[in-house]
Amino acid sequence: MVLDGTTGPAEVVLSARGLAKSYRMDGGELQILTGVDLDVHRGEIVSVMGASGVGKSTLLHLLGTLDRPSAGSLRIRGTDVLAMPEPDLAAFRNRHIGFVFQFHHLLPEFTALENVLMPVLISGEDLEAGRERALALLSRVGLDQRLQHRPGELSGGECQRVAVVRSLIRRPDIVLADEPSGNLDEATSESLHDLIGELAAEFQQAFVIMTHDRGLAERAHRMAFLEGGVLHFRQHPDSAERDR
Repeated sequence: MVLDGTTGPAEVVLSARGLAKSYRMDGGELQILTGVDLDVHRGEIVSVMGASGVGKSTLLHLLGTLDRPSAGSLRIRGTDVLAMPEPDLAAFRNRHIGFVFQFHHLLPEFTALENVLMPVLISGEDLEAGRERALALLSRVGLDQRLQHRPGELSGGECQRVAVVRSLIRRPDIVLADEPSGNLDEATSESLHDLIGELAAEFQQAFVIMTHDRGLAERAHRMAFLEGGVLHFRQHPDSAERDR
């Protein structure tokens, strides 16, 4: 199912210009990204495809402020995040950016509910309000009977659903996902892809998804390929059908 609708004049929640990243090596400089430009709007899903080693994870780390670029600018909700000192940036990241990785990175000693609440605990926000939202979201993704189960007692798909809910618990402006279904079987992957599309529409949640999965990429509102250190946007398959 390809996602319906367009972003129209929706707010730009992330804007990157000329993002570049290089590393100094013994033999010289290794250039990974040479100049990435990207705007992401509220409620929009953008997929990024590319060969292994092309820099998709590097780009996600830059967009998520987990690493700093060698050059370029990055604004989230209009804030120049690259100008922020690290302590302020960490707090900003926890409030405005959600992450979902291929391996869910849930804390094994905590329950599904406790894992979801971890960003709320770290932020010092109202725990009771966070708990109410966590319960509602976990119920929304079909895990209301698994609240007290630890990751070792959950399936891979259930763990990834917990990770998605955790990424949404503080109502971030954007969620960055790195191969979110790469470790799942086909049926479970399809279920997770459906969930991401539904949450984007229901909560007007912006997603940027790094993926090898062409099927997942084609569900996005816009598809891009990372090649030669820059993003190349391609016409969505549905657009060709509509233009006939």
